[in-house]
Amino acid sequence: MFFLASIWFVVAYIQLVTADSCDNAEDGYTCSPEFSHSWGQYSGFFSVPSAIDASVPAECELTFVQMLSRHGARDPTASKTATYNATVQRIHDSVTAYSEEYAFIKDYEYTLGADQLTTFGQQELINAGHKFYQRYEQLASSNMPFFRSSDQDRVVESAQNWTQGFHQALQEQNANTNVSLPYSILLLPEESGNNTLNHDLCTAFEDGPVSDIKGNAQTIWMNIFAPNITARLNENLPGANFTNEDTINFMDLCPYNTVADDSGAVSPFCGLFTADEWQSYGYYQTLGKYYGYGPGNPLGPTQGVGFVNELVARATGQPVEDGTSTNATLDRDAATFPLGRKLYADFSHDNDMVGIYSALGLFGSDVTPPLSNTTRTRAEDAGGFDSAWLVPFAARMYVEKMRCGADAEEKVRILVNDRVVPLQGCGADDLGRCGLGAWVESLSFARSGGLWDECFA
Repeated sequence: MFFLASIWFVVAYIQLVTADSCDNAEDGYTCSPEFSHSWGQYSGFFSVPSAIDASVPAECELTFVQMLSRHGARDPTASKTATYNATVQRIHDSVTAYSEEYAFIKDYEYTLGADQLTTFGQQELINAGHKFYQRYEQLASSNMPFFRSSDQDRVVESAQNWTQGFHQALQEQNANTNVSLPYSILLLPEESGNNTLNHDLCTAFEDGPVSDIKGNAQTIWMNIFAPNITARLNENLPGANFTNEDTINFMDLCPYNTVADDSGAVSPFCGLFTADEWQSYGYYQTLGKYYGYGPGNPLGPTQGVGFVNELVARATGQPVEDGTSTNATLDRDAATFPLGRKLYADFSHDNDMVGIYSALGLFGSDVTPPLSNTTRTRAEDAGGFDSAWLVPFAARMYVEKMRCGADAEEKVRILVNDRVVPLQGCGADDLGRCGLGAWVESLSFARSGGLWDECFA
């Protein structure tokens, strides 16, 4: 069942910036960036440096923006929280002595929940909505976005938090507005039917041999970078008998306990590892995204094809042409898939966003050579393919159209977490932009359905 939701999650009207917070609306998470920006998809959003000026050129006027956002910081998934809790309990039950640096663990109580947004994560989306309005005020002051969200609780709540920040900025600039909360959001069910904001339909991708590629790549890298860390942990926590898998789980406690703090205070677990070790950990997470949902998986980019075809429809004002994960009933109805709007805002998950980036062709082999699972590749050398750069908590992609000077054709540009990602295969200019027509033509992979015919072979 699909419906327009006007659900209002009761959240305190949180201030956009608090004096003791590690997070702010403009720059995102700023505490200890030497390692906090290496937590992969468990990093809090941070503004990624852009080699290309991300501001709107003075001679240009924005005409359209599509925003795609990940939900905010959350507790671990139910299965992960059970694993982490068991790891902590095993330490308490078996460790015979704690070295000085590890002494805090003796009194540490595992209190993380499962699957739900943290207060910090709620604030991330409030900040994001406020920032979006400020960046796009030229359009946002008189054009309300059309909202969609995958219907998992944390995604819907993130969408609602985002609208709160957007609305606050709107009122700050236009106190006489008649717009009021709550905003209507179209919810796309994850448990049934086609949904371009949640992968689940392609059985060969979900359950076939390609589903093992991710884990195989990560295991090889884990067995290279983790053994020395595991040995050190076992030396300082005698009796723990950690394996390399345990080490990864133990490192996860750093980002999760950090985002469980309302202000994002860095957890004591983080200081047990060096910045270099965190970079290796981040690369472990990046391999999971690249080989799980990105160009390293033969069917990864195909999972994003449906959304890309919806994006093309919105950007061109033409009906959706797609035979993959789109819902034809919704996309043919002007009430649930309106064309001609200037602002669109969709809310999804990290894995789905990686598939969409890949279907857009942002990280083809000429930009991002296949990532090694035996040596670490820097984000700068991977064309920006880094899980912390692409899909941290509260990640966001902006697809902009702009009309510039006397040019008759609009130009298209994409930003991911404030970094301009140059478009590929369409003759991009020095600002990473392509003409609308050339950009649409360059999306032949998505427009032809990707490899969807292999999903059910």
